[in-house]
Amino acid sequence: MAYADITINDPNPIKSWLQSRRFLDAIKIVQHLQTGDKHRLLDFGAGDGELILQLARIAPVDASVFEPCPSLMLEAREKLAHLNAVTFIEDLDSLESGAFDSVFCLEVFEHLPKNEVDKAIKEIHRLLKPDGFAVIGVPHELFLPALFKGIFRIFRRYGAFDACFGNVLAAFIGRPPLVRPVSEIAPGVRFHFEHLGFDYRSLDRLLQKQFRITNRWFSPFPILGPILNSEVYFLLEPIKKIITVNLDISDLDMGCKTYDL
Repeated sequence: MAYADITINDPNPIKSWLQSRRFLDAIKIVQHLQTGDKHRLLDFGAGDGELILQLARIAPVDASVFEPCPSLMLEAREKLAHLNAVTFIEDLDSLESGAFDSVFCLEVFEHLPKNEVDKAIKEIHRLLKPDGFAVIGVPHELFLPALFKGIFRIFRRYGAFDACFGNVLAAFIGRPPLVRPVSEIAPGVRFHFEHLGFDYRSLDRLLQKQFRITNRWFSPFPILGPILNSEVYFLLEPIKKIITVNLDISDLDMGCKTYDL
């Protein structure tokens, strides 16, 4: 099954609309770019490349795609084959620090175990220019949204980890399960397939160690905040590192002179 068939082309019209809406929320961040701008953008965990496809229609971007799952990367290559200004990245270590004006990371962090979350945050910070920005989008899996999503999943796959009454109720009261099933999406790439158990508040705290959160909003109805929304977005600026140099004053030539008065 193609990735689009469980996202923007999902048979359920509500899920399909919500998946399409998350791209619109991200794209509006770069709509101000002009044709003469050379804006280098990285899609971190790009899935099938849909974000870059939609961005290319409205903004002049020099885009790079990173997707660690080989089957999804193949879909992205096929979907974006007609675009010239797209580079496909197999290894993030091959990229220079400060290479990008912006990094987009949508629907990724909810799938990452703790160590992988820490590594991803550090990599995004490393790859951004000092005056660049990052857009992080994750699902809202707490309180009423968790209840509605849980009921939807129960009807689809009753008894699964994310379709179990106990787990759904725990997320509904704001105390989601701490232990989540870990699998692999590719050899050596650890992955949480279920969204339930993800807590955006924990991610918020981790992001603030490396970034300044310039905006935080919920979607698709921002005015409702966390009450009935399905997604959370963060607009981030990297915290610039301050280098402290400790000098031993005895090693300095102070250039002192004595004068006769």
